[in-house]
Amino acid sequence: MPEKSAAAAKPIRHAKPIPNPPVAASASEKTLPLRINGKAFFHNGDPDMPLLWYLRDVLRLTGTKFGCGVGYCGACTVLVDGKAQRACVTPVKALTDREVTTIEGLAGSTELHPLQQAWIDEDVAQCGYCQAGQIMAAADLLHTNPHPSDDDIGKITNLCRCGTYPRIRKAIKRAAEAMKK
Repeated sequence: MPEKSAAAAKPIRHAKPIPNPPVAASASEKTLPLRINGKAFFHNGDPDMPLLWYLRDVLRLTGTKFGCGVGYCGACTVLVDGKAQRACVTPVKALTDREVTTIEGLAGSTELHPLQQAWIDEDVAQCGYCQAGQIMAAADLLHTNPHPSDDDIGKITNLCRCGTYPRIRKAIKRAAEAMKK
């Protein structure tokens, strides 16, 4: 049996290139200053572009998902100034002088956010598609209510087609306990 070469063992998938965010060509060019995950960006395209497409297509931050396109399902939930907001119906022009946090920016540089760790510990994800939005909505909830009841958690309007709501509830409660420490 022939030996496999080292080149054959390498994965076929190629990493996405790190995006170069658009920067104003001159001080007079119309741009929208944006702050996403603690970094400054400038958008010089259509000011009505939904934040979802700016995040995914321009910045290549693909954790925020497209679900319904009308702000109903919550797959696109991000935090704007710490509050959950649907990125699919939020135009970038509404975000100047605001701080946007995506699932990619929720954790610190060396460890996961307590919600992300709780999601893993409780094995919440089934298909996983809605989970970034679920986590971001839960982050808003825990910011405003560090000790949520089941009823408080039930008021999160994000949808999960796989029905992992019991595990989502357990993960939010686990994260709330971890955040007490």
